[in-house]
Amino acid sequence: MTEKLNKTRDQWLAQARTLSEALPYMRRHAGSTFVIKYGGHAMGDSKLAALFARDVVLLRQVGINPVVVHGGGPQIGKMLERLKIKSEFLDGHRVTDKDTVDVVEMVLAGSINKQIVTEINAAGGFAVGLSGKDGDLIRAQRLRRTKRDPGSNIERILDLGLVGEPKEINPHILDFYERSDITPVIAPIGVGPGNETLNINADTAAGAIAAAAGARRLLLLTDVEGVLDKQGALIPEMTCSEAREYIAGGVIQGGMIPKVETCLEAVGKGVDGAVIMDGRVPHALLLELFTEHGAGTLVVGD
Repeated sequence: MTEKLNKTRDQWLAQARTLSEALPYMRRHAGSTFVIKYGGHAMGDSKLAALFARDVVLLRQVGINPVVVHGGGPQIGKMLERLKIKSEFLDGHRVTDKDTVDVVEMVLAGSINKQIVTEINAAGGFAVGLSGKDGDLIRAQRLRRTKRDPGSNIERILDLGLVGEPKEINPHILDFYERSDITPVIAPIGVGPGNETLNINADTAAGAIAAAAGARRLLLLTDVEGVLDKQGALIPEMTCSEAREYIAGGVIQGGMIPKVETCLEAVGKGVDGAVIMDGRVPHALLLELFTEHGAGTLVVGD
């Protein structure tokens, strides 16, 4: 019995020390808005999903206003396959016709969105699912991309169909949730110029929402540790100028480039900092916000 009591006491003391160390960081962020892009393999892992939901609830409890924007590419792909709808990618973007965008909206604003909402509510929070259509939150325009064929100086326009990028964010509905204890969970679907549905990259949507909402932090949960240098070591922090130099010098390449560009745009529009971090790490959000060294790569202004 004595051994059991000593073990319980030691656990309690360890938790108390951890909480004591975290308190200054909690106070520093109280009253701030944090936009969290939730995606990657963490969404497909039930244990990580439950931990993520608990962390979101904790953020709300310590006075932070979390706004969750989620992706769902793998789930969309599976549903398209089940429905025998062919899908192709151009320059990293899913070509989206009318049949495809209907499935995208069904999966993103339907099953995935409500699953995340249910997890947060089950963890003791209050969450409501939205899409960019609700409250006219995301007004979008069609994404225009060009590509130069090898050996040619002629650029051709890529037809991506109903793929969009945010043109205007209406934060009115987010202001309402900020004044309440409700956490909005947003599917990255926008409304185009002709009121058509447009599929938007979740990172891009999260960055635009963070800027419009005056967020203190943009947190991009990914499947990698963060931005790595040429030796494969994590770069814990970099300024916008350093990030551009890393892109120009080839340190940042491939799929990491658009993520860093999203961070640069958000910071350039007033977000204090943007973090690229590994969502597969348990409690990654708490490690970033409530510890001295954080987690992932923080991008800040010059």
